[in-house]
Amino acid sequence: MSQDFSILHLVVNASFIVQFVMLLLLVGSIASWAAIFRKLRALKSIKLQNDDFERDFWSGTSLNDLYASAAQNAKRGGPMERIFASGMREYQKLRERRIGDPGTLLDGARRAMRASFQRELDAAEVNLSFLASVGSVSPYVGLFGTVWGIMHAFTGLASLQQVTLATVAPGIAEALVATALGLFAAIPAVVAYNRFARDIDRIAIKLETFIEEFSNILQRNLGVHAAPAGTATPTGY
Repeated sequence: MSQDFSILHLVVNASFIVQFVMLLLLVGSIASWAAIFRKLRALKSIKLQNDDFERDFWSGTSLNDLYASAAQNAKRGGPMERIFASGMREYQKLRERRIGDPGTLLDGARRAMRASFQRELDAAEVNLSFLASVGSVSPYVGLFGTVWGIMHAFTGLASLQQVTLATVAPGIAEALVATALGLFAAIPAVVAYNRFARDIDRIAIKLETFIEEFSNILQRNLGVHAAPAGTATPTGY
């Protein structure tokens, strides 16, 4: 009689340990796909928000107006807008304290922006470590299930007088499902991790470039003007 080698039949008839491994891999795969879709939406939103603010920044709007808008939009703004707000906030605080040294003003603004940059980068990297863990561990978890399943299959054959391929095949096939599930969970996680890591690197480069450009604007403003910083505009230098 022909035996049923469907995936569902193999899973149902696998040993308890192998079934547990399969369930663990299935949960990991579902969780990684959920993290992938969340990260796709988050990175797309970051790119759009950064582009919108960068367009406003170079449109000729005054720094004071940009800062007022960024302060009101703190929770909904993008990383670039929050970095700008951090630099302007520190810059204005130092000016209010009657600190007139250009180097001190510029260093304070840069330190504030660098701290904000690091916070934004940490937020953008959320779930990346989870995807890396799923991608690296899942094949080994699946392999463990396969090894255990094969051991269980051969142990069950010890009492048989005659062993044929027909008696060995079902147990081995059940065990190999665990390896297949391990690869099914690992491959999307690895591909997504590499894609997201590359996208975050590009975002980080863009934010660092903005920090340098904004620092140059502040430096020119300090070198030319003795009036309060609110009179400066990004395109005025």
